[in-house]
Amino acid sequence: MAIVVTGATKGLGRETALLLAEEGARVVGTGRDHEDGASLERAAADLPGQVVFAPGDVRSEDDVAAAVATCRTRYGSLDGMVVNAGILGPEGPLHETTGEQWDEVNDVNLRGAFLCTREAIRAFLDQEGGGAIVTVGSILSVVADPFISSYTATKTGLLGLTKAIAVDYAARGIRANAVLPGDMETPMIAEYFAGQPDPAAARAEMEAAYPIKRLADPREVALAVLFLIAPESSYVSGTHILVDGALTAKTY
Repeated sequence: MAIVVTGATKGLGRETALLLAEEGARVVGTGRDHEDGASLERAAADLPGQVVFAPGDVRSEDDVAAAVATCRTRYGSLDGMVVNAGILGPEGPLHETTGEQWDEVNDVNLRGAFLCTREAIRAFLDQEGGGAIVTVGSILSVVADPFISSYTATKTGLLGLTKAIAVDYAARGIRANAVLPGDMETPMIAEYFAGQPDPAAARAEMEAAYPIKRLADPREVALAVLFLIAPESSYVSGTHILVDGALTAKTY
């Protein structure tokens, strides 16, 4: 399989790119940080598959098109697209959120996903066999958390986009599904804890909210992505997998 993974230099994106390469896939991983991209390539050097870094920003139509073109030129096809790149954005009440803050989150999380899925679909339609899309949403695609309304709105919209693609292109051999993780042990969550008055207390409070009493290892979420992007899930489309330690299954 030849797959593009966006936001592949950190956290879940990095873990997903490396897991796919472990399984023999040929991966083009995108991101904005060249040093992290080089680190990703080095980490994949001895794996059965391959990871090539393609610098770029999902907000740029040219960068997205270039990543897909790199995959098709280097590997001969595009078989899958993992839409992972995203940002948290501002925390605070909606009435204090500026238009610029809202637009920034939307540009990355939703418009960027539109550009990535559109380019993937164009490639799939241009070749035989279709392809698979996996979007990375959040538990906030289906529930809400206080004071992150812009993030919640974009992740909810992303799930809707995923379902629409699945319905619209099923007859053309294109599948689309979403993985909805809870909190993971990633640089993003580490940065969040570091910004709290009492990081240890903040972590303890977050972990206590999960019935499983811990945060996810990114690999646990990447395994769900692997299943949905692989041919073995050929009859799975238009749905989502919650990987959240039973958080959204409880009432309180």
